Amino acid sequence: MRTEHPSNRLVTATGIAIWIAAIGRACSRQSWPPALRADADALLFSVKSFAAAMLAYYFALRVGLPKPSWAILTVYIVSQNSAGASLSRGVYRFAGTVVGAVATVAIIPFFVNDPIVCSVVLASWIGLCLYLSLLDRTARAYAFVLSGYTASLIGFPSVFNPAAVFDTASVRVQEISIGILCAILVHRFILPKRMTGQFTAKLSATLRDARRLAGDALRGTSGQVTRRDRDRLAGDLLALQGLAGHLPYDPVPVTPSLETLQLIHDRLARLLPLATEVDDRVHALRSGNHTPPDELTALLGEVEHWFAAADAAGRDVVANRLIDRAQTVRTRIAADAVTAGDRLAANLVGHLAEMICLLHDCDRLERTIITAQSSDTASHLRSRRATGYVYHRDPWMAARSALGAVAGIVIGCAFWIWSAWPEGGLAVSILGVCCALFGNVDVPAPNVVKYMTGSVAGVAISLVYSFVILPRVTDFVGLVAVLAPAFLFAGSLQARPPTTFMALGITLTIPILSGLGTTYAGDFAGSLNSVIALFGAIGFAVVSMSLFQTIPVDAAIGRLLRLNRQDVRQRALGGGPDEARWTSLMIDRTALLLPRLRLSGKSHPDVLDDTLHHLRVGHAASRLYQAIRQVDANDGGNNDGQIGYDGFELLTAIALRFGPGYRAGPSDAIALQRRIGMLMTRVADSSIKDRGLLLDLLIDLRFALGPSGASNWESDR
Repeated sequence: MRTEHPSNRLVTATGIAIWIAAIGRACSRQSWPPALRADADALLFSVKSFAAAMLAYYFALRVGLPKPSWAILTVYIVSQNSAGASLSRGVYRFAGTVVGAVATVAIIPFFVNDPIVCSVVLASWIGLCLYLSLLDRTARAYAFVLSGYTASLIGFPSVFNPAAVFDTASVRVQEISIGILCAILVHRFILPKRMTGQFTAKLSATLRDARRLAGDALRGTSGQVTRRDRDRLAGDLLALQGLAGHLPYDPVPVTPSLETLQLIHDRLARLLPLATEVDDRVHALRSGNHTPPDELTALLGEVEHWFAAADAAGRDVVANRLIDRAQTVRTRIAADAVTAGDRLAANLVGHLAEMICLLHDCDRLERTIITAQSSDTASHLRSRRATGYVYHRDPWMAARSALGAVAGIVIGCAFWIWSAWPEGGLAVSILGVCCALFGNVDVPAPNVVKYMTGSVAGVAISLVYSFVILPRVTDFVGLVAVLAPAFLFAGSLQARPPTTFMALGITLTIPILSGLGTTYAGDFAGSLNSVIALFGAIGFAVVSMSLFQTIPVDAAIGRLLRLNRQDVRQRALGGGPDEARWTSLMIDRTALLLPRLRLSGKSHPDVLDDTLHHLRVGHAASRLYQAIRQVDANDGGNNDGQIGYDGFELLTAIALRFGPGYRAGPSDAIALQRRIGMLMTRVADSSIKDRGLLLDLLIDLRFALGPSGASNWESDR
């Protein structure tokens, strides 16, 4: 096989372009069934990735780089289903590669006389990079992963050849840069699949889910349906955030501003617990002896109809009228409130007005995003403080996984160095790659097994290519033709999430084992040694990651719930983040719990309800703490400070209830509800200025604490 002077390159490029255009036309047919369109999308991704890989390979050959196959590997690692994601991934891969190469060049010469210490330092660097990626959790985390990945690939093979580390790092950066550039160019300019379109489609679906959840609350839909819609909305918010991270890299003239994305997230996040607040109060009013006011019943019917309206313009016209009417009804009911039922009705209308306002804001922000134009309403909304998505970050769990990776790599290095295995450097470098690439989940071993399955197929294909097909190839066009079937098949698998890791095992194995260099150099003994190193490393990675980097699913669920309780306790005592950050943090934790619950072997029927319970209690307790402080400061003399004293005692009791090791019984819940009832009576009989606000917050706290709050509200007069 000769590839130094490829011929008929125009024919090759034209043929690939025709393939891409034909598949692109097929993908654009909206009438096709979803499954068929998904297959067409996967095939288009595969053809574009293969075109980028061959382009990168050609340029690497023309430049004269010693291992042009690395350019092919890079294309398949960087390529994503959208142009924006491919660009962001390419940028972060380049940054991670440069940092990892610089770190390796700094580490190897410094510890040249002690291979064990050098290996430990390299393993520690990989562990540090994994730790930072686990804490980051955004698209930027990929840069940290690739920094450790690069250090492993360059560093361990250079431990016993330190003189060549700079040249190796320099050449590797060049090869990877060519692969990144080609992947970005092809996915960005040839039938680009824009991330903005995916984001707006997902946003529209999320808003439909939000309106459905709001409708569930007003109709009193069964708990199972409401729970399903609530869980779907939490998952939608995490998915939207994942898409939003790539929007700045999308090839469109204007992308949504960060403030707009943060504002719409804040409103959707607040809607999730608010729907439960409304649902509880509607149920309590309808099931109790108290008859809701006629104007409230009429308002509920109109709002339910507004939620179900499909016409966005029609909703916009009605929204302001409904908000004004809800505020008027609330003021009238609160002014005439005598019984607990009246106060509850006023509280419900207040939450209803907030829900209408949130959904109305979301409609306006959605139009701003879709039209890519700033409007007066959007500018008005931006004048408010926006928080955006808040990620749950757990330094302890990240450190546990990172230290497990370090331990596994160090054990592998010790075996390599003490056994003097010639291919040990390659094996340990693959082990480090596995620890870096697959260490971002609780149970990484299944993904490594998928990668190993793909590697088995990749090795078989590589051996056929290396010793049967490639010796007969004489030009670049022929090389592209014989490589196309394997890479197109693997690329189509890579486009499908269930088979992505298996596909990577194929696409990352073929270029190396097939010897896709500047000239054909078939070496069966060398290939066999590399195969042994590959499977030895992956097999050991499965074992070490199962032992040191696996976090049992039930343990992860339990830790999240403990952190929830800890944060509720902190908020009851006046600490913790502001309301928007707290809500967003708890939504993220809910989204993290969803996949873990599906994987758990135990039954956790109430875990998601507990998380929502913690969110609501933390929200109500924190707001009550601030309100009581203000009452103490402004009106403490009017009530001898008794309201403030009783309020802080109530919050202290709540903090104890959510403290470590506390086991709550039925009598504790009854005692808390009794305290809340007594404080509501004291507040209602007082003359303090913020009496209405305190009563609302106490009602919120009573319902947030559990079903007993909903069932006992009527006993307070």
